[in-house]
Amino acid sequence: MTRFMRTAALLGLAGIPFVAALAATDQVPTYSKDIAPIMQTSCQRCHNPNSVAPTSFLTYEQVRPFAREIKRRTALKYAPASRGVMPPWFLEANIGIQHMEDDISLSDAQISMIAKWADNGAPRGNPADEPKPLSFADPTTWQLGKPDLIVSTPTIFVAAIAADWGGSFGKTPLGLDVDRYAKSSEWQEQTSLKTAGASIGGRFVFHHATTSISGPDDEDQDAEQGESSVGPNSFPIHEVGRNGDVFPEDAGKLLPAGGFINWGSMHIHSAGSAGSERYARLDVGVRLHPLGYKPTRQERPYTFGRTELQMDPNTPNQREDAYFVAPSAMKLTNFEPHLHTTGVRMCLQAIIGRSVETLNCSGYDHNWVRNYQYTPGYEPLIPKGTILHAISWTDNTASNNDVMDPRNTSTFGNSSTSNMFIMFNLAEFLSDEDYAKEVQMRKEFLALTHQNPIGCIACYLPPAKKPAPKTDAKAAPKDGAAPATAPAAKEEAPDTKVKQVAGN
Repeated sequence: MTRFMRTAALLGLAGIPFVAALAATDQVPTYSKDIAPIMQTSCQRCHNPNSVAPTSFLTYEQVRPFAREIKRRTALKYAPASRGVMPPWFLEANIGIQHMEDDISLSDAQISMIAKWADNGAPRGNPADEPKPLSFADPTTWQLGKPDLIVSTPTIFVAAIAADWGGSFGKTPLGLDVDRYAKSSEWQEQTSLKTAGASIGGRFVFHHATTSISGPDDEDQDAEQGESSVGPNSFPIHEVGRNGDVFPEDAGKLLPAGGFINWGSMHIHSAGSAGSERYARLDVGVRLHPLGYKPTRQERPYTFGRTELQMDPNTPNQREDAYFVAPSAMKLTNFEPHLHTTGVRMCLQAIIGRSVETLNCSGYDHNWVRNYQYTPGYEPLIPKGTILHAISWTDNTASNNDVMDPRNTSTFGNSSTSNMFIMFNLAEFLSDEDYAKEVQMRKEFLALTHQNPIGCIACYLPPAKKPAPKTDAKAAPKDGAAPATAPAAKEEAPDTKVKQVAGN
């Protein structure tokens, strides 16, 4: 469905089936029956007292005053780059691969329902129709499941109002006496406010964190490193609003016995309001594969981007381009664009010969850095030599609410008010044999699901033709008589044939 069609659905124009159905029945949605389920599946994860959102949406009494604002924010899905949309999911639905894990976005029908509910006075309906309340009493609930291992940074004190701080926190032991492999990692900030009775107010203080994993005999790796230097032996980056990572089943991440997590680059940002001073730490929760598990592949970053950046003052729609040449065949496992406050949109293309395929595009909001993980069976399969092309757009004007002062030129830097342009993507790097197997499995999967092979350029190609066997015209007679002696000039014909087949 195109953006125009979705906008038509929002405005109630004729021709969209679900809008016509609502009009035909003239049913007004109610909170209890229609809106509360949406709140639970897509909103309450953040809109609860112990999470990042500044307001709670757990009850009708809490949701009702914000009905028209909820209508406005959900409809921003149709705005350019979906800036400010709630829930914060910015993947463009009309371009590229759409099958992503943990998709919290609302459907067009749900957005239309919210609009109709708000426009009709936001009625509650029958409370008996409301779903059973979810429990958010424990602020340490993990979205990917209860961790088998939790490793924490040192606890630090963060003033209520202070300049940003960046640096290393040293290292923390993993606490393992045997090698183990991680199947997922997820980050959580833990906060204890210094002022009794104060509220977190939806403001976290850890902007980002990068790590590396080292063994007991490795050299210390706790020296400060930049945000863009996430190495191959590390957990994926932590950032405000970012969801966790599930690693491919055949590519668990090694956590060595006696090893450490090195806290390489930690960026701390004060909450900025009186009474918000606090003690805080960052936890990484890890689920482990069973003892005895051995990976058959390795997933690692292929981070690339640009550092020579200059965003001119009071200028919208500024474009930058970056490129990466695949050193081997690759199976991309996620799409994670990274900009800073001026950033509004990023796209990723695969260029193979004369073919240019857009894999994904998404809006960007620096308050909600999203990690889009491909659903298994839909990961892009990239042949060796493919050029991956990242494109970013920035807006350094007053219309971008994240920009502090658009009169200033903005350049590259770790600070949020500076700029970055990075693809924090992950991939399995494949041998030629593994790539051929992946392509064959993808062809079979697409044939079963009757889908087009976006992200699998080799799926378009016909099978390689095998050369037809060549026979000697003067083969031995059927009666077993010896063949005539071949002329001397043709005695090398068998070797020539072998060379031709090998070269095809």
